[in-house]
Amino acid sequence: MSTESAGTGETRPRIEVSEEAASRALALLDEEGLDDGEAGLRLFVQQGGCAGLSYGMRFDTAPEEDDTVYDHHGLRVFVDPASLKYIGGSVLDYETGLQGEGFHVENPNVVSECGCGESFRT
Repeated sequence: MSTESAGTGETRPRIEVSEEAASRALALLDEEGLDDGEAGLRLFVQQGGCAGLSYGMRFDTAPEEDDTVYDHHGLRVFVDPASLKYIGGSVLDYETGLQGEGFHVENPNVVSECGCGESFRT
């Protein structure tokens, strides 16, 4: 498992998390009764949707052995190696608006999205 730390000389894709997204996720972790020191938000990519790929998120009690672990604003984010190649450089944000509210991934690797924005292609 690799973790985000300064000065390691490690080159790997970045994943950023906005302060608002981290705050919302930490509140949900707390509601679930999970320890935010060990548990975290798993961000992954799966097959599906009209464009071919879609994002998934869930809480896990601990990272898997081969996960890359990011820590932003007190939130641990776990990303598996297969997903990382699709979402490296992305920013996880939390949006509110007339169409509803929720987590949103801003992914620089996307070349096209479906009309509803729920799936993408790289």
